[in-house]
Amino acid sequence: MFYVIMGVSGTGKSTIGRLLSDRLGWDFYDADDFHSPTNLDKMNRGIALTDSDRLPWLKELQQLISHTLGSKQNGILACSALKLQYRQILRGESSEVVFIYLKGDYDRVQSRMKQRTGHFMSPNLLRNQFDTLEEPQDAIAIDIALDPEAIVEEILTRIANQAYSS
Repeated sequence: MFYVIMGVSGTGKSTIGRLLSDRLGWDFYDADDFHSPTNLDKMNRGIALTDSDRLPWLKELQQLISHTLGSKQNGILACSALKLQYRQILRGESSEVVFIYLKGDYDRVQSRMKQRTGHFMSPNLLRNQFDTLEEPQDAIAIDIALDPEAIVEEILTRIANQAYSS
């Protein structure tokens, strides 16, 4: 299996992905580590990425997922995956890719982003992320109001019960 922890910036994708990775003993990948220097520079300057900016990045992530599953390994990826078409690229032809949507309202996420330091993503892009977000219908949706450990517990419970709706 391959779990993609998705949502807008500031929802805790990397934190939850690492905690889930520790619990399951699976490899963890952060999609931010795969961005090109050009994309990182744009986001750092508060310029939203276009679909064409994202396409090579998404294809590289899909190859990572495909290679991991093809090697009979499990993995976890923290990736915004804001649009349906992005999720379709990431999933490819695999039925073993599960999306876990960290869901929060704008004010809560904005508050978190203001407290965060050292991240390349400009907080000014948050509104654009919410405007771009196409909420998934086929994902495990988890409210980010829970603390990280409770979120991981909820994910594990929902996966065990195959309850993929909120």
